Amino acid sequence: MTGETARPYTSTQDGVRLAVRLTPRASRTGLDGIVETADGRVCLQMRVAAPPVERAANTALVAAIAAALGMRRSDIRIAAGETARQKILALEGDPVIFAARLEAWIAGAPRRC
Repeated sequence: MTGETARPYTSTQDGVRLAVRLTPRASRTGLDGIVETADGRVCLQMRVAAPPVERAANTALVAAIAAALGMRRSDIRIAAGETARQKILALEGDPVIFAARLEAWIAGAPRRC
């Protein structure tokens, strides 16, 4: 990791931008922890049971994050990486609240490199 302070999210004026690395067709849906990509970026490692067909995996990802953070699915959109494993999600709302919720969720996840 690039340091203990590296986080997979950044606060914006409208909410939070969250970097995610998604694995579709998994045996379960959930958070696997934080990973560092080959280019040094830090991402949440998420897996979903849905296949990457007709946006099913993206829909499952948004639903899982919304449920984990107590958000409405309509407040989450994929800002970049619609068809890629690495995605940037835009979470709309109070960035202080979402940062705190993300920290709590991440704290319970394993650390992977």
